[in-house]
Amino acid sequence: MSAVLGGLGGALLAYAMIGPSVTKENDSNKEYDASQPPFTVSVQPEQSAPREWAMVLDRTLTDEEIRKMKASSDVFSYLKSLGGRPLAYAPLLEHAPQRYLEEQNSSGHMEFSDNFKMTVMSRRQYAVTINDWKVTDLTCRKSTAQAVVGHPPQGGAAYEGIRLHLPPRADEPVLTDDTEGQGEPYFGNRFVEVGNGQSSGGLRAEVIAPRGQVCEWGVQVHYNDTYRPEGRWVQLKDDKGKPLRIRTESVPENPRQRWVFGAMPWTSCDDMPEEGECYGL
Repeated sequence: MSAVLGGLGGALLAYAMIGPSVTKENDSNKEYDASQPPFTVSVQPEQSAPREWAMVLDRTLTDEEIRKMKASSDVFSYLKSLGGRPLAYAPLLEHAPQRYLEEQNSSGHMEFSDNFKMTVMSRRQYAVTINDWKVTDLTCRKSTAQAVVGHPPQGGAAYEGIRLHLPPRADEPVLTDDTEGQGEPYFGNRFVEVGNGQSSGGLRAEVIAPRGQVCEWGVQVHYNDTYRPEGRWVQLKDDKGKPLRIRTESVPENPRQRWVFGAMPWTSCDDMPEEGECYGL
């Protein structure tokens, strides 16, 4: 009988200790989780060729380079090997609100975007939600590019992601998806969530600098999590711990050399400036 009672007492004691033990373990896990960075961010230029693109170069092409360019089966890669920097023709957001369309067309020029992908990663056990951002320390200067080669659009829908103008709408990234809400502020009713079993998330960004300008800027993002439900603004940093700086440019205002190709034969816009495909360059 005493042996039975002793075993029963041990079982009851173990059962009684389950609650405190689990609580202690949960507290320890939360403490460790809270010590982890809420998220890290990497920004990488888009590597693949856009459907419609323009390449800007800091020098004019030689006659031999023009000959090779015209004969190349992969003009995009060839121009990149010469130091060209790719831009994309920014698709018209035809389903955007009228106010946005009016602003989009106010410049009288076709817009070009400098695209990148922002990847957000987190090791947190609990969810971290990024629900706003703002541009910081924006500086712009005149472009030094001397040549531009364009592969103009033949029609097509916008990519999924966000679009940002530098300036005047630098703090208003808008939705580009061909869905309801196109042209509206992205963070009005959307967010990026990581943690809670989802290790990464991200956005594709089309950033439009003023024509003839090269801009550099930083980003602050606002996030909420279990440990800071009231939210917090943080400055994004690079892998060296310094404030992240993103470079964005547009086509030069008055390039010395302009070429276009695509559905039409190669055309020098310097010789035929009125050619419709030269519009925007």
